[in-house]
Amino acid sequence: MFSAKNLSGFSLAFSSLIAAPVYATNGMNQESYGSKAGGMGGASVAYDSRNSALMNNPATLTLRPDGWDIGVGFSVLNPDVNAQLGGAGGPEFHSSGESYFMPSLSLIRKDGAFAYGIGVSAQGGMGTEYDGAFTAALTGGALNAPQRSELGFLRVMLPIAYEVNESLSVAAQVDYGRATLDLQMLDPASMSYIDVSDDNQFNGKMSGNGWGFNLGVHYKVNKDFALGAAYHSETSISDLTGSGTINMMMPANFRVVDFQWPATYTVGMAWDINEQWMLAADIKQLMWSTTMQNFNFGVEGNVQAMPMNWDDQTVFMLGAQFKITPQIALRAGFNYGKNPVPSETLNYLFPAISETHYTVGLGWDMGGGHTLSGSLMYAPTVEQTGTGLMNSGLTMSHSQFGWGMNYNYSFK
Repeated sequence: MFSAKNLSGFSLAFSSLIAAPVYATNGMNQESYGSKAGGMGGASVAYDSRNSALMNNPATLTLRPDGWDIGVGFSVLNPDVNAQLGGAGGPEFHSSGESYFMPSLSLIRKDGAFAYGIGVSAQGGMGTEYDGAFTAALTGGALNAPQRSELGFLRVMLPIAYEVNESLSVAAQVDYGRATLDLQMLDPASMSYIDVSDDNQFNGKMSGNGWGFNLGVHYKVNKDFALGAAYHSETSISDLTGSGTINMMMPANFRVVDFQWPATYTVGMAWDINEQWMLAADIKQLMWSTTMQNFNFGVEGNVQAMPMNWDDQTVFMLGAQFKITPQIALRAGFNYGKNPVPSETLNYLFPAISETHYTVGLGWDMGGGHTLSGSLMYAPTVEQTGTGLMNSGLTMSHSQFGWGMNYNYSFK
């Protein structure tokens, strides 16, 4: 039985993750959630991805035996971002934001036809860090100060899933969302230097909170083939607010108005070809055009709209699993989503331009209810050059490597 002492310990660890900053690769969205899906290109809505189903498809929480399941996981993203000014031959600057850690924690109970629980997970974000030489190059030496961005989004999730019959499962989930943001930037309109940032690795100087929901369905066509679908709603997050300075001396209160995570739609399939092979494929639609039309930021009472005009993004995910033995599985996958950032609004602080991802993974059933999985991801370099009035001559390059691990313990 799961004791009150266990629950108290879980709650303490759970609360420590609430403000964790996060980074991502399909626009601002992570390309996968959980190491099992991470090894399979992110494809995940039509099979049991363990407790990561809270982010993937909560209806698949019913695809397990009765009992408790504790999940602990993390992923690490290592981006390589460079900004070049003035076109070919111009000075190039490297972002020192090279390693970001993203934890997750969950507790799920399957009881007859129902599955329910609680979990916390990073959903995505983006960030860069440049030293003062970059700002000096932009201002002709008039200012030497760092520029950085650190945008994170995290969800606390409360799912309930129901097995309608042997073929059909449905789920609904309430999500509490928290967005955090640090900014040190040169205002392109006024050339003022804005600093609303701190050194806290688990929070941002500006923050907002709100709600969203997740719906899922899973259908077994037969014992070997299944379909899945999930809908994550657009969030309803309060404005992000925090205090900082202008030109390193004038105190000011800053606000980001109506920053929301977009609605996402995902459909997919999973096919158990035989006892060794499984194939999975998903298609996800990220509705960036609704939430990333403008970045509305400024001093309280004088918020300005910075055009972003991101495109909606269709992401294709394909994965395969091969069981060497009944206990050990090898995984590989592919993930592609066209860069949603238009060249006219390319921004060196928000270079979310990655497109192709290659993944591999390993799963190990250690017995006694203990399982361990790991995954690796590589995204080759993408380059983009600004063509707008404010970013002409700016060329961004972005590649990244990532890895993650998840441990689960199942017990009655």
